[in-house]
Amino acid sequence: MIFESHAHYDDRKFDSDRDELLSSMQDQGIETIINVGSDLKGARKTVALTEEYDFIYGAIGIHPSDIGDLNEEVYKWMQETSRLPKITAIGEIGLDYYWDKDEEVKRSQRYWFCRQMELAREEGLPVIIHSRDAAEDTLKLVKGIHGEEIGGVIHCFSYSLEMAEEYIRMGYYIGIGGVVTYKNAKKLKEVAAQIPLDRILLETDCPYLAPEPERGKRNSSLNLPYVAQEIAELRGIPQKEVETVTRENARRLFRKVK
Repeated sequence: MIFESHAHYDDRKFDSDRDELLSSMQDQGIETIINVGSDLKGARKTVALTEEYDFIYGAIGIHPSDIGDLNEEVYKWMQETSRLPKITAIGEIGLDYYWDKDEEVKRSQRYWFCRQMELAREEGLPVIIHSRDAAEDTLKLVKGIHGEEIGGVIHCFSYSLEMAEEYIRMGYYIGIGGVVTYKNAKKLKEVAAQIPLDRILLETDCPYLAPEPERGKRNSSLNLPYVAQEIAELRGIPQKEVETVTRENARRLFRKVK
């Protein structure tokens, strides 16, 4: 059975067949799903999904591109909601300098990233970190806030092997999804081949980033075997071993999962 550590089934791209798709998951080998909120609406939908499906757990957080949703009232709601029994993490949170290069926006992202990291610390939850075009600032902030005391996963990892090793030394996991199957993903293939297997989580980020041979289509957790297969081939080990160890990793990180 496979543990899906990062999905967005709250996304409108699943509106036409969400229940049919989710109801098929366990029969097709997907044991557990962490649905990850990235804006306030998505966080609320995530809570609803955890209530509807036994095998779905949630993470709530505000993505750096959506920090306009954040204020003290929302922060208090997140604090209260994080205490629900099926909310397993704070995320996805982090820094994204790809879309907006404005320094004021970057400062605001860093502020709310720190606040949400502190929320995770206070509530005893791990974090799910998004970092795009912000490698240096993300690592600096995580180190500066003593992120090793919080723990979590660097979602959709896209940086160097050396940076992956920096996070692993702080006790973090590395989230690997469909991008590892792309021919031009040389850095990620190196990471997947060389970091300890007990530090890897399988993820899709669905409906985005479908792996080969489904690239360009709507992604779902049913594509995770392609990711596991690629990692297995890169490491020269059985696919089943990748699926089993990453499942154990995810259950170790997301401690509320039963």
